[in-house]
Amino acid sequence: MCSIIGYTGKFTAASVLVESLKKMEYRGYDSVGIATLDSNNILIRKGVGKVREVDDSLQLYKMPGQVGIGHTRWATHGGISKSNAHPHTDCDNNVVVVHNGIIDNYQQLKDNLIKQGHIFQSQTDSEVIAHLIETYLKKFDIKQAIIETCKQIHGTYAFVAIFKSGLVAGARLDEPLIIGIGNNGNFISSDVLGFLEYTDKAIFLDNYDIVILDDKNINLFDFNGNAISRPITQVAWELGDIDKGKYAHYTIKEIHEQKNSIPMAFQINRSSLEKTVDIISSSKNIFITGSGTSYHSALLAKYLFYKFAKIRTEIIMSSEFEYVSGALDENSLLIAISQSGETADVLNSVKIAKQHKAKILSIVNISTSSLCRLSDHYVSINSGPEIGVAATKSFTAQLAVIYSIIDNFCTNNRPLDMSTSMFSNILNEILTDTSYLEKIAEDLKSVRDIYILGTSYHYPIALEGALKIKELAYIHAEGIAAGEIKHGPLALIEPGTIVIVLNPEDETYYNVLNSIHQMKSRGAKIIGISNKNNDLYDYFIRLPLVNKYLYPIIEIIPIQILSYYLAIKNNANPDYPRNLAKSVTVK
Repeated sequence: MCSIIGYTGKFTAASVLVESLKKMEYRGYDSVGIATLDSNNILIRKGVGKVREVDDSLQLYKMPGQVGIGHTRWATHGGISKSNAHPHTDCDNNVVVVHNGIIDNYQQLKDNLIKQGHIFQSQTDSEVIAHLIETYLKKFDIKQAIIETCKQIHGTYAFVAIFKSGLVAGARLDEPLIIGIGNNGNFISSDVLGFLEYTDKAIFLDNYDIVILDDKNINLFDFNGNAISRPITQVAWELGDIDKGKYAHYTIKEIHEQKNSIPMAFQINRSSLEKTVDIISSSKNIFITGSGTSYHSALLAKYLFYKFAKIRTEIIMSSEFEYVSGALDENSLLIAISQSGETADVLNSVKIAKQHKAKILSIVNISTSSLCRLSDHYVSINSGPEIGVAATKSFTAQLAVIYSIIDNFCTNNRPLDMSTSMFSNILNEILTDTSYLEKIAEDLKSVRDIYILGTSYHYPIALEGALKIKELAYIHAEGIAAGEIKHGPLALIEPGTIVIVLNPEDETYYNVLNSIHQMKSRGAKIIGISNKNNDLYDYFIRLPLVNKYLYPIIEIIPIQILSYYLAIKNNANPDYPRNLAKSVTVK
């Protein structure tokens, strides 16, 4: 979602802020803004577009001053416009604010502030924070003004403000906010990538934390004004992982990285795996939740738990969780799956589950995330930074972790009966030559609808494949359980309709062939993804021969690549799909 970066130190702030915002572009945004403090004056420049575009037109990097804040906005309240872009200032330009999250009671606060004579310049909920701070600064110092402001606003937020005194202040509730401690100044950001070029020393703020800092000092308080301390964490990821290298886009780079990330994810720390198995084994009722791609991982986990561990699980979409949470109690376990560990709907599900005294086990990529801190135990998928907005390597790493957990419940018929080195060779085979997939994309670039069929544990992959095509190529795609086509979807099939079929040679093979016959007889063009060719396929994407239960991990990769090429053929940016954000931190 939106990105926040603040800096105070020895460098010119604007150039630091611009480069930091570029590092966080993957989070998704529609407008950019920067504020700096120079000679006791607060300067603001902002506009609609990408960081590079706004920087070129407004020369953000030339703004003077060694204290500043920057922001990329993803519109929620108010349209995409210069006036709605952050930062926002108070009436007298004494304080300027950037904000991530949603202020639920902003309209009531805004109405009251307008009655007091405040003039608003935007339609955003965020601007009320600047005016509230302005109001309380007439009575209190900066620390108390921030405390009183936090008492007034309801909702979720991470906000950062700079003052003419040169101080920088921030507060956090259910949105990430991180301090970077550097040799040449201090940072405050929504993402470690915002300052990782300058320092790997970070303080992760907790909910109800307030920070006031300058270039040398960092002071932490709770919402009652009590001094608190938080540990300094050394961030492990290296900047080299973020470079695109020889690839045109992060998305295709990350697809190719799966030949390393999947085997790495299989190698879970043994003690962590044993604790995970113990927690699941001792739980009476097991619920699994996730959003988007992570929800599809959860669905596959359900099939695997049933088949191999003989454990019944309930899968709940995170955005729906609050409406169906009544069955949770102290004997329940919630397994929460998230790449970022900051997804608002997932975190809300976890908080609800904790209110019901359920235990929390998370599967997550970022071990310093809010989700990890809320969990009784977490398992890292270890897939490294994923910059492309559409999840690729994080999805297959989630699956690898899930398979590893399931495998430890089995005494025979284990789903993982091959070495990671063998699996690496198989992945290498899939990724070595993708020219055939590029040719298919050329043939399909003008289609309006694509359907993907799968049965049993291939069905979640059909859903995920459809999501990738929608996200990257802006083509309507729908994942369908193969056996359900005769119950409605068959009405959509006409001559030339494109149907992708997940059909490796396993116990689902012949039932899926029956569905293919029904669609083929109505003129559909069939793209078969299988280890075995068939005359029914108009296009055949060959899968290497593996343990039949592992096909879900590898069959998604050709669809990821096809989606990437479809995006390229349709002149869409595969790294930053329109209207989408990597980490959806608002409900």
